[in-house]
Amino acid sequence: MFTALALLIAVAYLLIDIVWEITPLTKTIWICLIIIGVIVFGWSISFFRVPTKRKITQEENAVVSSADGEVVAIEEVEEKEYFHDKRIQVSVFMSAYDVHVNWFPIDGVVSYVKYHPGKKLFAINPKSSELNERNSVAVKDAKGREVLFRQVAGVMARRIVCNIKEGDKAEVGKEFGMIKFGSRVDFFLPIDADIQVEIGDDITGQVSVLAYLK
Repeated sequence: MFTALALLIAVAYLLIDIVWEITPLTKTIWICLIIIGVIVFGWSISFFRVPTKRKITQEENAVVSSADGEVVAIEEVEEKEYFHDKRIQVSVFMSAYDVHVNWFPIDGVVSYVKYHPGKKLFAINPKSSELNERNSVAVKDAKGREVLFRQVAGVMARRIVCNIKEGDKAEVGKEFGMIKFGSRVDFFLPIDADIQVEIGDDITGQVSVLAYLK
C-alpha cells in the first residue's frame, strides 16, 4: 500500500514540476489543478485503505466474506475451472467506495491458485466471472471441505494482487491480496452449504458470514 502511494505522490510531483516549467498557467488554473489532484489523491487513498479495528468472525463452519460490498448473485452454477461440478455461487460486488483488500474466508491450506488474463467487462455482468481478468484461489479446511473464491477485475480495475501460493496456510480474516481499482469476488460453495445472505445485502469483509458448511 505505502509503495503504491509513494509512487503516486512521486508521479504527481513530477507532472506538476514539468507543467510548471513548460506551461505559463494562470493562478486560477493552478488552483483548479491542485484541487483536482487532491481529489484524485484522496480517492486513491480510499481505495487502498486497510481496516484495522474489525473483530474477525471466527465461528465454526462459517464462510466469512473476503470482501466488502453488495451481494449481487446467489445461484447454482456449474463450476468449470476447479471443481467441475455444481456449486452455489455467491458474488459480492465492490463499488468505488468499498475497501478493496481481500481476506481468507476460512481456515485451512491453499490448495489451488490460478491467474487468468481477460477482458474488462463491468464486474456486475455475470459473464465477468469467466471472461474478465481474474484470479482463483481454493482453500481446503481440516475436514477436507473446499471453498473456491475468485477475484474478478472490472472496467476500472488495473491489477489483481494475490500474495499467496499453493501450500500456504490460510487463516480466516487474514489478508491475501486485493483488486486495485475494482471490482468483485465470487465464492463457490458446496451445494449443501447453508446460505446466510440475500441478494442486495451490504456485507463487511472479515465480519459477515456468507454461509455455514455442513
